[in-house]
Amino acid sequence: MFSKPVGWFEIYVQDMPRAKAFYQAVFATQLEKLESPDPALELWAFPGPMDDSNGASGALVRMADGPTGIGGTLVYFMCEDCATEAGRVVANGGTVMREKFAIGQYGFIALVTDTEGNLIGLHSMR
Repeated sequence: MFSKPVGWFEIYVQDMPRAKAFYQAVFATQLEKLESPDPALELWAFPGPMDDSNGASGALVRMADGPTGIGGTLVYFMCEDCATEAGRVVANGGTVMREKFAIGQYGFIALVTDTEGNLIGLHSMR
């Protein structure tokens, strides 16, 4: 097995400007446009080197009929304190599904939906 079992993630969106604004505001970061060989495919990557073995790289993806909303994939974003990011969700158009709660020795999580209806997890050790 690789040291980074999850090598990439994609969060499918219908409204890229709205979704991009949500993720940039909630995580206080800037996404970077990725070049696509297909003009119908738009990608905006989360910061970080794609070849780093410590954590997964990923992007927001907009494509015709792309699957969005709560489904079979749940991506957890690492946070210093997941309550901080959860506290930014509603003001940026998302919904808090479950406030920060303890998961024993594994720290804490909060569950939220983004502006596109995707369920995402927030994880922290405090």
